[in-house]
Amino acid sequence: MNNSIKKLNEWVKYLSCRYVEREEVIKAIYLSIIAKQHCLLVGPPGTGKSALTMDVAKSIQGMNYFQWLLGRFTTPEEIFGPVSLSELEKGIYKRNTEHKMPVSHIAFLDEIFKANSAILNALLTLINERLFYNNGVPVKTPLISVIGASNEYPEEGEGLEALFDRFLLRFEVDYIGEDASFISMLQGTQAKNPTEYLTLDDIDDLQMYCDMTNITPDVYETLKQIRTELKDEGIRPSDRHFRQSLSLLKAKAVMDGRSTVVIEDILILTDGLWETIDQKTKVQEIVTKYAQDFVKTRILEIEAEAKEIYEKVKKEQSPEISLEGTQKMKSLLKDLSQLSSQHPDREGDIQVVRNKIETCQKQIATLMLGI
Repeated sequence: MNNSIKKLNEWVKYLSCRYVEREEVIKAIYLSIIAKQHCLLVGPPGTGKSALTMDVAKSIQGMNYFQWLLGRFTTPEEIFGPVSLSELEKGIYKRNTEHKMPVSHIAFLDEIFKANSAILNALLTLINERLFYNNGVPVKTPLISVIGASNEYPEEGEGLEALFDRFLLRFEVDYIGEDASFISMLQGTQAKNPTEYLTLDDIDDLQMYCDMTNITPDVYETLKQIRTELKDEGIRPSDRHFRQSLSLLKAKAVMDGRSTVVIEDILILTDGLWETIDQKTKVQEIVTKYAQDFVKTRILEIEAEAKEIYEKVKKEQSPEISLEGTQKMKSLLKDLSQLSSQHPDREGDIQVVRNKIETCQKQIATLMLGI
């Protein structure tokens, strides 16, 4: 495994031990960084949203991290930096952005939907284009990801739809549910800190691997089917949202140490393709249905059927049932051969089940001789 991927997964494992019941959120933040996308965390105060984001940022050496709590009276100076008085004397309206969001790699904006109109437009441009207009001049920023947090979803009609759409992943972060997890949280983690920190070079490597990751035609076809069914339900994620989702699928493959996206990776989009909270359950249902690995599902079905046939033969131990069982086993092997010809890349998984069925055939033959 590549060293950058190894270090990444070590930090995911460590932080998942430190923040119980937060593994999916931690993975989502790292995925957002690799994919150069943004992530939204919604949940009540005290659920660790800011703490775990800060620890993710701390795991990457050289990372400029900016964090701020937004409110109705937050000023642009607090986010983008104060106006330089020396430049102002020359008639130049330029902000000093040092230690502010325009020079950060990762920004955590708490209560992001309380941003006022004085901040909102500049924020949208910065989040989407990674540009900050200073004295009217567009300046390219190093921003990789914005992690937004809120205690609640934005209300309709507040003019925050564009900001909400900028976040490709949206997660609900609730209080710890399981009693055992709660006790584990109180006791604190015993996990050892990873021996190596990630670096900005590691992040560059991971992003490069992400760009090089292959997406097969069946993944595109599955996304088309998901889009069609969502549209039938009146759910219309933007074209930009679907396009950007490809980078998340690639990042998921990279995190798993693969160079190709598989259909199961699409499951990550259950947390991204809905537009309003009332659509969330339906989106999760549709995406989950299409994101299942058909080949894996069919292999498991064949294996289960073979086991059921063998158990019946073993229980009945009659020539008729044994002969019937033998014929059915041959039919299952034929199904496996057809599956193998259609999906040669899955021959390893198919061969495992083929071996089991052939073993069952031999055992049935032995039972028949003993009848």
